[in-house]
Amino acid sequence: MAYQFPQILYSYDRLEPFIDAKTLELHHLGQHQHYTERLNDLMERFSALATKPLEETVADIRTVPQRVRQEFRNLAGAHLNHSLLWRVIGPPKDQGPSGGLLTAITARFKGFDRFRNAFEQVALERFGSGWAWLCLDHHGVLEIASTPNEDSPIMLGLNPILGLDLWEHAYYLQYHRARHAYVHAWWHVVDWGQVDQLYHLRRESVPFRS
Repeated sequence: MAYQFPQILYSYDRLEPFIDAKTLELHHLGQHQHYTERLNDLMERFSALATKPLEETVADIRTVPQRVRQEFRNLAGAHLNHSLLWRVIGPPKDQGPSGGLLTAITARFKGFDRFRNAFEQVALERFGSGWAWLCLDHHGVLEIASTPNEDSPIMLGLNPILGLDLWEHAYYLQYHRARHAYVHAWWHVVDWGQVDQLYHLRRESVPFRS
């Protein structure tokens, strides 16, 4: 099975000034395309890994043969993480969540502002490379999480609906060492309509379990 490198349905300059065009192009065409090509090469070499949907294999990472587990962990996680990222960001609309998602965020975190502050804190506490996430647990409850490197929250039994890439390639050209400025600016490009769709989809799907 060949995994498809997802296209972005807008020009690379459409996220400016919050994410510059060169960073987005290198992130998408450079990093993610390379991850996808390497994942497909791994799947050709170890075809047994492709007998189940990628998410299911990632969810049960301990079943992957030890000799390729770390390589699979890195590449499958990178592909899934970035595929979700491109879905939940887009040209700035400066609109927050609404409907059932907003209700769930308000109930769980006592308001959107508190959620945002908690999410940023988790993101800024991640040392080195990794991701910050908003996920659903197997009870359908919203949780903020963080993973190192390219680990997917699916490995923790969580269903991600929003992900923030904290690798330096996602922001360093524009923000340099000011990760906090990148994290603050990133909210402007979150497509809450897509996040809301994922929220309802994940609630209706069979949950991942670690």
